[in-house]
Amino acid sequence: MIDLNVNEAQRKKNIQRCKEKGIILPTYAQMRDPSKVPESVKKELSGIGLWDVHVRNLFRVTWHNEPKEKGGNFGGVNFLELPSSITGTKARIVGLSGKWFPTGAHKVGAALSCLLPELVTGRFDPTTKKAVWPSTGNYCRGGAYISRLLSCPSIAILPAGMSRERFDWLKTMAEEVIATPGTESNVKEIFDKCIELERTRPEAVIFNQFDQLPNHLWHYAVTGPAMEEVFRKIARPGDHVAGSVLSSGSAGTLGAGSYLRDTFPGAKVGVAEALQCPTILENGFGEHRIEGIGDKHIPWIHNLRDTDAAIGIDDELPVRLIRLFNEEAGRKVLAEQGVPKDQLERLDWMGISGVGNLLGAIKFAKYYELGPQDVVFTMFTDSMDMYGSRLREMTEARGKYDQRQADRDYDRLQGTSVDHVLELSQVDKRRIHNLKYFSWIEQLGKDVSELRAQWDDYRAYWGGLRAQVGALDSMIDDFNREVLR
Repeated sequence: MIDLNVNEAQRKKNIQRCKEKGIILPTYAQMRDPSKVPESVKKELSGIGLWDVHVRNLFRVTWHNEPKEKGGNFGGVNFLELPSSITGTKARIVGLSGKWFPTGAHKVGAALSCLLPELVTGRFDPTTKKAVWPSTGNYCRGGAYISRLLSCPSIAILPAGMSRERFDWLKTMAEEVIATPGTESNVKEIFDKCIELERTRPEAVIFNQFDQLPNHLWHYAVTGPAMEEVFRKIARPGDHVAGSVLSSGSAGTLGAGSYLRDTFPGAKVGVAEALQCPTILENGFGEHRIEGIGDKHIPWIHNLRDTDAAIGIDDELPVRLIRLFNEEAGRKVLAEQGVPKDQLERLDWMGISGVGNLLGAIKFAKYYELGPQDVVFTMFTDSMDMYGSRLREMTEARGKYDQRQADRDYDRLQGTSVDHVLELSQVDKRRIHNLKYFSWIEQLGKDVSELRAQWDDYRAYWGGLRAQVGALDSMIDDFNREVLR
């Protein structure tokens, strides 16, 4: 459960600070359904850019942003349904697009969700504390951005091997950027830095996405309903939600899978991970190139009771496919294979992890032998805006992308197999859940009774967390009323 105990003295100080800065906070209900956003806020947003550092962009932490870089308001959920000429499956594969969030990734939602309870309860003092955002990519970007909007100093932590675009942008947003050793899968090094900061810098408050329950809650309360809304929009008679495939990462997005599981009986949840670092599949380790899904541990907020399959993705294929989807020769081959022009023009909505998720969804559809009335949801966390340097690096390393290579990559995409798919038994789920003990209990000092509660009393544990949305929204509403008084 999220601690909702109130420090009344600090809460009043936070209210006064927000009053001085003109800050009002969005509720989960407004993030889920922006029609509930005040008209005055909508009017202000008509003159504000999507990435602008402006307090009203807190209300753009939603899947419903109009796909415009400046002055957009709200509309339907942004998503991309991939044609069978790309997926090679009969099933319908649909991905929600994070491109149209501030910062170009949906991680701002998880970051805001983690900071909101601390502000409205008064447990966080933005005048004396610094918010620390440990991540393998987009979460620390989202955290630094949300911190800037809330006039809160921040420290961003991410592996040194992440894309240049991430570091360049973070230097303009966070007060401090710390690069830890390694690449995508080096999560322990990030945790070690957090432990060091807690020990040596009393102003540091760690918002670790891998153990922050509000991360799970945001996706259950906001992302899951967005997927449901898309389904209601595109469903034909007889269509049904077969399930969702989401990357391991921090396990936050898997909260959306739990929502679909609860809403659509029979829906399954698949979790994708890099084959080069098969932590879930094989208790394995290693390094990989699918930026945004850090691993080598099981996140504290991963609800294994709601996880039905584990899917390994060879990191070489997403790296090849971002060239197929974005280089001129690749798009020419796709057009020849019947991919519609409007689809071609939106393939850059998928970054590397988005392509990895797409491959996981394809494997899921093929493994379960899904048909044309089955809909599989996934997540396109960010877009190619974050990976232009990767395309240039591959051109330098592998040469110009030509039709011959595009043909090979298209054939490889169409031939995506169901190898490295593990349908999880009850024993498998419990085995993976138990791996949390070694990271979170032995190394990071969490309470083993909570670990047991996640499994043994899972309905009370996860259900109790999700029931807190209403209480949080009431606290946010009360906070805002006092700000505006």
